[in-house]
Amino acid sequence: MNKDQKITCSNIWKLFGPDEKRIIKNLDKSLSIKEVQEKTGHVVAVKDVSFSIQKGETFVVMGLSGSGKSTLVRCISRLIEPTSGTVKMDDVDVTKMSSKDLLELRRNKMSMVFQHFGLFPHRTVVENIGYGLEVRGTKKETRLEKSMEVLKMVGLDGWQNNYPRELSGGMQQRVGLARALAVDPEILIFDEPFSALDPLIRREMQDELLKIQEKLQRTMVFITHDFLEAIKMGDHIAIMKDGEVSQVGTPEEIVANPKDQYVKDFCEDVPKYKVLSAGKVMRKDCSNQSKELFKNKSDCILDNSKIETLIDKLVESDKIYPVVCSETGELLGEIDRSIVMRSMKSKT
Repeated sequence: MNKDQKITCSNIWKLFGPDEKRIIKNLDKSLSIKEVQEKTGHVVAVKDVSFSIQKGETFVVMGLSGSGKSTLVRCISRLIEPTSGTVKMDDVDVTKMSSKDLLELRRNKMSMVFQHFGLFPHRTVVENIGYGLEVRGTKKETRLEKSMEVLKMVGLDGWQNNYPRELSGGMQQRVGLARALAVDPEILIFDEPFSALDPLIRREMQDELLKIQEKLQRTMVFITHDFLEAIKMGDHIAIMKDGEVSQVGTPEEIVANPKDQYVKDFCEDVPKYKVLSAGKVMRKDCSNQSKELFKNKSDCILDNSKIETLIDKLVESDKIYPVVCSETGELLGEIDRSIVMRSMKSKT
């Protein structure tokens, strides 16, 4: 396992039925989900899924309702037992863990945030936040100190002595997030955490989580059915359909090169300029003007600069700008107003 890989899923299958372990041994893996159900009476929820998640990244699993995304992520934490396949965290096989080791993993290494907040109504905000630490056996003084620290981090300073019923939905979800962060987990798993919130509150919570992630750099697995949320939150996205992964890639890779019609349909309403970078849309043949600018090291644009951030600079000028590789500084191509305007008009 690569040292930068935090989680690796290999050939994960999940069948629901009375004899899943026996069925999977003799299963013709080429059969469709419908054919498996007709032949065996078992439902295939996850079909032969493999991917790796890098340490410190936000990995989004997305798809429509019934695509298998929640079942897959529950297999990672073994809230659902996979029928076959392996899940490794830091080279340790989670699928072979004893109940005791699994309990330790969930208490000390992993936290989960769900759509429904699951707060204790009889406990104050600060008591809810410190619950995981209490279960772990942390002393009351230390528990309170840590709970207050994360309470401030999620923007709830001053609400520590209130009860959940006195909070809005968005504030309750902040408590749920703070409770997950309080145990200082290496891995955070989010199951459609913001989907029950109003659009404005949802956007606020997305921004809040992005700020927290920038500071803490935890490994996050984020489930959503909303593609716009996926491209905003994810470093990589796995798009699921009928229990299988249709495509895995960065938001930019998926929007620029959707692999099939299913993925293309998700990308349809996404303005490309919000996702694509200069390196994806540039003209590779450089004019003398951009070569000269590059030579003088003036007005160069990095290849990983998002088009959205370049609009003000480029649309009001006829100037051509050289595009250089952000890592090596070599000349890759050029970009100008016409290229930016095209990317703003197009969707996919």
